[in-house]
Amino acid sequence: MNYLDIDTLRALRREEFLAIRPYPYYNTRGVLTEAGFQELLDNMPALELFERKFGYERRAGQAPHDRYSLEYAPGMDVPGPWRAFIDELCGDAYRGEVARLLGADKVEFRFHWHYTPSGCDVSPHCDARREHGSHLFYFNSEDDWDPAWGGSTLVLDDGGRLSYDSAPALEEFDAVYECDSIGNYSSLMLRTDHAWHAVRAIQCPEGRLRRVFIVVVNPDKLFWKVRDRLIGKRIQRF
Repeated sequence: MNYLDIDTLRALRREEFLAIRPYPYYNTRGVLTEAGFQELLDNMPALELFERKFGYERRAGQAPHDRYSLEYAPGMDVPGPWRAFIDELCGDAYRGEVARLLGADKVEFRFHWHYTPSGCDVSPHCDARREHGSHLFYFNSEDDWDPAWGGSTLVLDDGGRLSYDSAPALEEFDAVYECDSIGNYSSLMLRTDHAWHAVRAIQCPEGRLRRVFIVVVNPDKLFWKVRDRLIGKRIQRF
């Protein structure tokens, strides 16, 4: 099975991507085939595999991003369709299109899942400066998620005013754009010092979770690998 409809990315010209405001992000349906999306949705990794990450301090006093998190590593006991999908993401076709759109020569990936329960949110933030960007794949369907519960990625326009090293509230932004995130949608986001995004507090029934799979796009550079080794940080790269 092909999980990716790579032509959806190929059809996006880089000039069109860079022209999107308030910063380049591509929120669209169909980067996954419908059959691929459904097979992945039917085989989500079990919550028992996840690490509970609540109350962790963030840069510049930003509020914690409370959630369950699972970082992918080879040999991990996740369902077969997910291993096959990640293998496809590691192929030349997807890697080349992401590098083209984000303006990178060479990229490497990290993969992780976030499951977020009711009452939790994602405070406004920009991603780490080491990243080229990220690709968020959403895994809640119309059958299991009510839009009134929230959970959508919010793209925030700071008008170029806010410092990357700050902790602004949603009310401080000039505009808020809500991404489509129910069904076969994804968001490819270029990382900048003003690429702010967030998620409002989720209000869903007990036992329901906002589910996202994230491809983090990093530069394939020796500098970062040496730096991570020196500070004892272990990052699985693909």
